[in-house]
Amino acid sequence: MKAVPLGAAVLALTALLPTRAALAAAFSRPVPNAQTGTAEMWFLAASLGLVLALLAVHWLVARR
Repeated sequence: MKAVPLGAAVLALTALLPTRAALAAAFSRPVPNAQTGTAEMWFLAASLGLVLALLAVHWLVARR
């Protein structure tokens, strides 16, 4: 009797096993929450910091 290579045996076994993807539940997309007041305050602070940094760079470059 000939020995079956291990790779061929593994391939045959995986082809015969039922797939779990066919039994998976449907994906339900999560609903995003509303923006909080704290998050809006931090976004305002970060936006002002970015504008101030851009103005500082403009001022430094314009002086050259």
